[in-house]
Amino acid sequence: MNLFLDAIAWILDPANWSGPGSIPQRLWEHVWITAVVLLIASAIALPVGAIIGHTGRGREPAVRVSGGLRALPTLGLLTLFGIWIGIGLAAPIIALVILAIPPLLAGAYAGFESVDRGTIDAARAVGMRESQIVRKVELPLGMPIVVGGIRSATLQIIATATLAAYIADDGLGRFIFAGLKTRDYAEMLGGSILVILLALIVDGGLALTQRRVVAGVHAARITEPRSRPTRSRAVVGQPNHEGNRE
Repeated sequence: MNLFLDAIAWILDPANWSGPGSIPQRLWEHVWITAVVLLIASAIALPVGAIIGHTGRGREPAVRVSGGLRALPTLGLLTLFGIWIGIGLAAPIIALVILAIPPLLAGAYAGFESVDRGTIDAARAVGMRESQIVRKVELPLGMPIVVGGIRSATLQIIATATLAAYIADDGLGRFIFAGLKTRDYAEMLGGSILVILLALIVDGGLALTQRRVVAGVHAARITEPRSRPTRSRAVVGQPNHEGNRE
């Protein structure tokens, strides 16, 4: 209990909120690393997952690759890239991208596969092209699961980005490693609490986004191509609805 109070006191200490290496600076670095990794991993995993979910091809290889990537030890991967590339953010970013791809890929193809096949057949029947089906049918209806994959990947990145300080002097993990080196356990626990708070805040924001997406899906409808309405021609010599003859 005393250690926890010391950690809270360390977080609230004004000296830790200004200057180089302050809490705001490390927090910004952590958020920046998370955003960069998420963007790179999404650019790789989401299109591939969408193609797999839409076509139904390559699912088993994707599952195997995702499972293999999940099994890789992040610290070992980070050390390997650190030896290969050197000190800096490049090695942590590559390692974190590899970590983030499996949940993003799984969420993407699971979301597209969750769309009812009858709905897709109906979209084809009204004349939609495959690209339109992906954008207007499968993506909106599968978005809740896709966002769930993004949510899972984001939390994993935030938690594991603390290891970036092992190779580079960036992120909230710096407090943990510095506290371990100097045996300042209040700083170690304080850094861990900051990571937890960041993860909870981001997860809360993504949870609200997911709920809104689900609500939007409930109101979604297939946009059918509309033809120009034409007036029915009355039979010559027959009375119209006003009783007049045309």
